[in-house]
Amino acid sequence: MAEPGRSLHPSARGRGRTERRTLRLLWLLLWVGTAFQVTQGAGPELHACKESEYHYEYTACDSTGSRWRVAVPHTPGLCTSLPDPVKGTECSFSCKAGEFLDMKEQSCKPCAEGRYSLGTGIRFDEWDELPHGFATISTNMEIEDSTTESTENCTLSKWVPLGDYISSNTDECTATLMYAVNLKQSGTVNFEYYYPDSSIIFEFFVQNDQCQPSADDSRWMKTTEKGWEFHSVELNRGNNVLYWRTTAFSVWSKVSKPVLVRNIAITGVAYTSECFPCKPGTYADQQGSSFCKLCPVNTYSNKGETSCHQCDPDKYSDKGSSSCRERPACTDKDYFYTHTACDANGETQLMYKWAQPKICGEDLEGAVKLPASGVKTRCPPCNPGFFKTNSSTCEPCPYGSYSNGSDCSHCPAGTEPAVGFEYKWWNTLPTNMETTVLSGINFEYKGMTGWEVAGDHIYTAVGASDNDFMILTLVVPGFRPPQSVMADTENKEVARITFVFETICSVNCELYFMVGVNSRTNTPVETWKGSKGKQSYTYIIEENATMSFTWAFQRTTFHEIGRKYTNDVAKIYSINVTNVMDGVASYCRPCALEASEMGSSCTSCPAGYYIDRDSGTCHSCPPDTILKAHQPYGIQACTPCGPGTKSNKIHSLCYNDCTFSVSTPTRTFEYNFLPLANPVSLAGGPSFTSKGLKYFHHFTLSLCGNQGKKMSVCTDNVTDLRIPEGESGFSKSITAYICQAVIIPPEVTGYKAGVSSQPVSLADRLIGVTTDMTLDGITSPAELFHPESLGIPDVIFFYSTCSDGTCDGCNFHFLWESVAACPLCSAADYHTIVSSCVAGIQKTTYVWREPKLCMGGISLPEQRVTICKTIDFWLKVGISAGTCTAILLTVLTCYFWKKNQKLEYKYSKLVMNATLKDCDLPAADSCAIMEGEDVEDDLIFTSKKSLFGKIKSFTSKRTPDGFDSVPLKTSSGGPDMDL
Repeated sequence: MAEPGRSLHPSARGRGRTERRTLRLLWLLLWVGTAFQVTQGAGPELHACKESEYHYEYTACDSTGSRWRVAVPHTPGLCTSLPDPVKGTECSFSCKAGEFLDMKEQSCKPCAEGRYSLGTGIRFDEWDELPHGFATISTNMEIEDSTTESTENCTLSKWVPLGDYISSNTDECTATLMYAVNLKQSGTVNFEYYYPDSSIIFEFFVQNDQCQPSADDSRWMKTTEKGWEFHSVELNRGNNVLYWRTTAFSVWSKVSKPVLVRNIAITGVAYTSECFPCKPGTYADQQGSSFCKLCPVNTYSNKGETSCHQCDPDKYSDKGSSSCRERPACTDKDYFYTHTACDANGETQLMYKWAQPKICGEDLEGAVKLPASGVKTRCPPCNPGFFKTNSSTCEPCPYGSYSNGSDCSHCPAGTEPAVGFEYKWWNTLPTNMETTVLSGINFEYKGMTGWEVAGDHIYTAVGASDNDFMILTLVVPGFRPPQSVMADTENKEVARITFVFETICSVNCELYFMVGVNSRTNTPVETWKGSKGKQSYTYIIEENATMSFTWAFQRTTFHEIGRKYTNDVAKIYSINVTNVMDGVASYCRPCALEASEMGSSCTSCPAGYYIDRDSGTCHSCPPDTILKAHQPYGIQACTPCGPGTKSNKIHSLCYNDCTFSVSTPTRTFEYNFLPLANPVSLAGGPSFTSKGLKYFHHFTLSLCGNQGKKMSVCTDNVTDLRIPEGESGFSKSITAYICQAVIIPPEVTGYKAGVSSQPVSLADRLIGVTTDMTLDGITSPAELFHPESLGIPDVIFFYSTCSDGTCDGCNFHFLWESVAACPLCSAADYHTIVSSCVAGIQKTTYVWREPKLCMGGISLPEQRVTICKTIDFWLKVGISAGTCTAILLTVLTCYFWKKNQKLEYKYSKLVMNATLKDCDLPAADSCAIMEGEDVEDDLIFTSKKSLFGKIKSFTSKRTPDGFDSVPLKTSSGGPDMDL
């Protein structure tokens, strides 16, 4: 690699070169003189040097700060009799800008017309090729040992000269533009830069000859918002190496926009011994110019011109052109239409205008003429919230009234105006909107109209070139949200902007929507490429500040000059901004009434209260419901929370308090997720870009609790690495329940902190917590996760990022396996083990069921010890009980046997009495045993029978009428008779 700065740009003329060469030139002159004396007799006689054959230079400064002026021949050995060395100017001597040092007279003189100088500096404003002394190198960001392949991938990632400026790389390689310079005195380096994309790190720094960098305050460049910006850094005397370094961090499909640098000027280099001619397209019409002016439109100039030349009528040129181009024939692509302001009669005229600058010719063959203007039509109505004056102009309605675009009406009692801006009629551009054009070639703003009004819409006009950016900006000074919105610290919806748009494109057009806060750089929030049908987009405003909303439309990204695609347009039909400070109202909304001495007046309901339309009173939403803050009317405005969630105190959001319960046919599972409440970060495996850059997808999750507060924060610190730790207020960050960012670790970047870029919110709203696979149209496919084991269901948290605006439709599925996700332990999770009775003691032990599928909850009961009886004791008790039972049975048997004998006797006696009656015996007084009778009279049987026989006879001889038959003997001893 050539050593930068060793041979400086011609305009430097000296300092780095002069110091190193002057001492050598003195010795060279002495040697030439000696050689001339030795050889003058042998060779041809040399002529005395003419003034055109030599030039003057200064010797190096000595310790006293003085130097000598010496004459140096252009070609040594061709002439002799050079002027003698004379005392030079002081080393600190320098000329002013616009002057040069006349070395012959050693005095400053002004530059002639058509030329310029910086005095003690040099300027680089032509970038058709890399100027002499500059070097550009590219490296892979990976500071570890990288492979040859990854290094080769970055070979072409360099700074590229593109005419008027030099452009950086747009990939993840690190491209460095270098320039080395030696200053005789303290100076500065100035340059202009265009830095539109925050996904690129752009740094500029200076190192001295000890390779020590300059202060870091100016190292990190800030993104530009309004075209080119100027940057200046002071340089110290001595050697300085300038570095412009860029690295892109757009690891996804998005292609970053390059950084552009132009007009690099360095002062303090050395004296300037000559002035330099103005480059083509510029001129200097006065002596002593320190810069050259650009030629105006339809003029041109060559190098070193004192004025610009007018182009021929059939030719044209842009500003700062070095030549003219042929005018094409005019077509319908070279004009556009607009409307005039309404006149006193309420009419507007349709006007056709040539696109500026006009580059086409009307008189050429096939050229079209500008259509006739002046056709009058009725003016469209005023926008809502405005009324039409007698002069047909639109003025805002006073506060407390509303309109639909005609007359203002006072809001009825019990209502208040819903202030904002609603633009749907476009007769003139609203006063808080402006439009311009940003050149897609040199990125300078032009004094042109980028958007034109067209009645019911506003559309992009014709630019100077198809790659111009057509800019439309709306500025809102601040917002006045309802009190209930201000109390909601989580949703943070201060207001919202909704617009309806359409793009019609034949090539690769792009429409950008950007948001700026407090005059800070506009940040792109959404981009649409190609043709898009008529649709609506809503952006939620979360900060009460001065906001700017910008729409930028580019017909094509190709760097082509001309108008080929002017029929490609973007249209905006309506723009609606809510809760605007000092806004107007298109309708009145019900409000809560507050009694006062002057009657009832509107007041704000507390957070979480809805307004009853009939009574105008505030009522709290039911438990576990959330209130739509922008439509808090009626109980229907209170929306129930999803399963497993509850509302916060102000009914602004639903959240899970880290508890959950689900019932199955066999049991009820209780969960406690408090150990998972704090934010948790995780990263996937490393990924690599095509250039070998290693990065990680980093996720941050906050699952539950914290009263629903979003605890996950993902940051974009690409352009804010210069901010000290703990002062990240300017960093772009996203707060959500789950967010994602691309992380490039510090060991890869070489910076003190890792690079975090492209933060994305994955979860803004908790829908519900359930064990079902589908909720609110979102499905968690069972095949993505492990099947349920042992009857323990998976608990699924469903989140959404879709608001009332657009939704990208992407679904992210996370599986979090944790012991804290197990259900709480209950009595169903352990079983009982009872030991045998040993020595009169029995133990009861409680053991968890295996595998244990619970945590927390109840604890295992303590082991229980009870007193018990052994088997010997119970055997003795059994034998004793059996013996007692046998004795009792024997006694009872004897008793009943004795009793039975008595009954037999009595019965026999009764029978005998009956027999005597039949034989006319005297009747018995009674068949019963009378008092005093001996119950122990013996019964005399005629024949002896055994007990068994008696029982047999007693049971077998029974007459059909149910009486027993007893055998008796007659008194005469005759045959037996049955009774």
